[in-house]
Amino acid sequence: MVSVGSVVGREGEVGELGGLVASGEGRALVLRGEPGVGKSALLDLAAAHAAELGQRVVRAAGVEAEAGLAFAGLHQLLHPLLAGADALDPATRAAFDIVFGRSTGEPPSVMALGIAVLDLLALASGDVPLLLVIDDAQWLDPQSGEVARFIARRLSGHAVRMAVGVRADTPSPWDSSGLPELTVPPLSAQASALLLDTSSPGLAEPARSRILDQARGNPLALLELPAGVDGSVDRPELPLPRRLERLYGGRIAGLDPAERAELLRAALDGTGAAALPGRTRYPLRAVDGAVARGLLTTDAGTGDLVFRHPLVRSALLQSATPNERRAAHADLARLHREELERHATHLAAATVDPDESVAVVLERAARSATARGGSAAALTLLTRAAELSPTAARRSRRLGEAAFVAAQAALLDQAHELREASDRLAGTAQSPTAVITYAYTALYEDGDVRSAHRRVAAELRALPPDADDEIRARLLNLLLAISVFSADPALWRVSDALTDRDAERVGGPTPLYRDAWGDVARRGAGARERVLAAFGELGDGQPWDVMRLGVAAYFLDALAEHRTLVRRVADRETGSGAVTNAMTLQQLVMLDQISSGEWDAAEETGRRGLALTVAHGYRLFEYQYHGFLGLLAAWRGDADTARAALDRVDRWARPRGVGYLTQLAEATGAALGLTTGDYESAYAYAGGLTAPGTFTPYSQQSLRTLLDLVEAAVHTGRVDQARTHALAARDQGLPAVSPRLDFLTTAALAMTAEDTQAGPLFERAVAHPAGVDFPFELARVRLEQGMWLRRTRDRTTARTALGRAAETFERLGATPWLHRAQAELRASGLPGRPTATGAALTPQERQIAELAASGLSNKEIGARLFLSPRTVGAHLYRIFPKLGISSRASLRDALEGT
Repeated sequence: MVSVGSVVGREGEVGELGGLVASGEGRALVLRGEPGVGKSALLDLAAAHAAELGQRVVRAAGVEAEAGLAFAGLHQLLHPLLAGADALDPATRAAFDIVFGRSTGEPPSVMALGIAVLDLLALASGDVPLLLVIDDAQWLDPQSGEVARFIARRLSGHAVRMAVGVRADTPSPWDSSGLPELTVPPLSAQASALLLDTSSPGLAEPARSRILDQARGNPLALLELPAGVDGSVDRPELPLPRRLERLYGGRIAGLDPAERAELLRAALDGTGAAALPGRTRYPLRAVDGAVARGLLTTDAGTGDLVFRHPLVRSALLQSATPNERRAAHADLARLHREELERHATHLAAATVDPDESVAVVLERAARSATARGGSAAALTLLTRAAELSPTAARRSRRLGEAAFVAAQAALLDQAHELREASDRLAGTAQSPTAVITYAYTALYEDGDVRSAHRRVAAELRALPPDADDEIRARLLNLLLAISVFSADPALWRVSDALTDRDAERVGGPTPLYRDAWGDVARRGAGARERVLAAFGELGDGQPWDVMRLGVAAYFLDALAEHRTLVRRVADRETGSGAVTNAMTLQQLVMLDQISSGEWDAAEETGRRGLALTVAHGYRLFEYQYHGFLGLLAAWRGDADTARAALDRVDRWARPRGVGYLTQLAEATGAALGLTTGDYESAYAYAGGLTAPGTFTPYSQQSLRTLLDLVEAAVHTGRVDQARTHALAARDQGLPAVSPRLDFLTTAALAMTAEDTQAGPLFERAVAHPAGVDFPFELARVRLEQGMWLRRTRDRTTARTALGRAAETFERLGATPWLHRAQAELRASGLPGRPTATGAALTPQERQIAELAASGLSNKEIGARLFLSPRTVGAHLYRIFPKLGISSRASLRDALEGT
């Protein structure tokens, strides 16, 4: 019901909201003001106006009691619309089923879920416009708030408007949302007097003046303070919301105990749609006294009884004794027995003494929250499970689990505190989970590979024979990851020995990780097929399974086969999952984009991942991104960026013994030397990674730079060393490790063979099926083939090879390589530069090209066209060669010429 206070002195605000409701364009508006200033009344007025215009109104409200339940607010908002979801495609329906706990599967990212919500809103507003009203949005659970802000920015083009109310005294992500805002100020002196005289006529002058002075233009205070005119709430030193809480507390105290208990249950349960099937609020019963005292009112939209104001809920919680609150939580836990997370939350609040059965329920609920993308909720549940654990050992273990969740969510300070709390438990040796968390943060935050490896290896050796196999596998998997970053044969020998000892016990993919992540040159034969089989068995696997297998696939040149799954999980984790998973998965996406020739998209992915690592303080990931961005810059000829990245990464990684990154820096130096024609420098860097004729054990870059070392050696006259290296690759069995290594080994043999043998080898190399998945390396081989053909005076065939190489270099933006190919083409007797294919753009490609030419990023284009940034990048990947260009800077001119 809209009160008189909603319109007195609010002509400007009413006009703004009327414009929003009547607008023909979808948009959002955030109302910001102090408690009681009239935001809710204005939202009520907007809803009533929309209903009068024949629009559909859907409402939700944030409640502190539900802030720990992932997606509770979104469920409340969408509940009235979900009946129409059957008309959506299965993938969109599945997104809702997963986040609302109706089915299991990979939780969608914020972008994927946001687009699904937009699809649902478009469907719901197909016949009549739709108004979404969210009050007290500052108390939405984090996941719901993020999705709500996502859709609020993307309502253009939909018959959907959104009005949001937030409290000015409570910091929240809405403060930096960038959405249009309407500040709701206190009423003017004239409007305040009018409201007070209208709502409470006949007040004696001294009381009237005192109320006007104390209310300070707050409409709720002007409506409620007259009830305390006898001085029962006359405490001017208290903030106004506290005085109003005291007033409501007086009314609550006059209710009978049963009615107070009923109100308390409603206050503690929130307003989630899952309270009871088909209901949007806790079903209040026998509360006539609360209605008579002005504590409850009727929701105009649903007809349900609701609290008159959030301060009533606050007053109920303040006035209840601890025993009364626990009894209410116990009642609610019984009511929600079928809803695991809600049941666990209330059960925990109702429990005082340690209780293992309750702690077990909380652990199960934490796993459920994690599966739905709610890391923050899982952390709260695990911490409470530790508090309720009856033994020190179990408290330590659960605190360690909570620390691990915090670390994965990039809450590093909290992770440290929880780990220290676990360590401080009297009489308890450090738990395995605490060791895992210590090593995890030491590695990813500080790059401390040596101490992290030492602690984990020691814990593995100390595990008793009856230790849990899952804990043993987690420790072993972490030890192997630390070993990868060390690239240190001495540490790897320890890891190999422990893997051999425990392989039969832990089973699963752990032995595969050892073979794929470690000494691939010697253990890699057959590992690629095992990775493919493991992916096939994954189903709806957890993100860390996809992440670990994705790393294995990258080291074995098999990412292309699993591109769709890896990118889908990366999108999901970036939006709503563990931050460390997102960092690794986004890096895998970037590496796949580099390999497959999506270099612009790779650079964008890398910069986005780098920003994520810097924001959360994960230094190891930060320098990994610097390293791979530097390598990409080197291949493109951006020498300044490549050198800066090389120096930055090497200075940080070398003192810490992070061999994986120092080797990446050396690979960048080799790449830069090859790109700029400084072949001596390229040979020095590549030879520093592995001597000709050898492949350094446990060095991933020694395999990835196979072609680099041979090419640098050939161009510096070290043909014997180049031949030795090519033969070593063949004789050591690298072709059996992966099709890419087979392709590169064949190319290396061709580049170092006698002229009578080189021709067939080059033909085999450029025709190798693996070359399609690695276009840059294929173009380099074609360039070498073309140069050899020109030397042997087969200029016609040379021009074909060189032309195809030039086309690829141009598409990739590898400008120095393009210039080299063009120079070879001119030397072969073909004047000018290769021409573009001139293939016509599709309508969608032209739209994307025009938006890109206007200066929009892939992310901004995707937001306008409801495409993912990755999809936009893929379109541009096809558009550039059609227009005969290699960069965005040339788009405008190219479009004008078509």
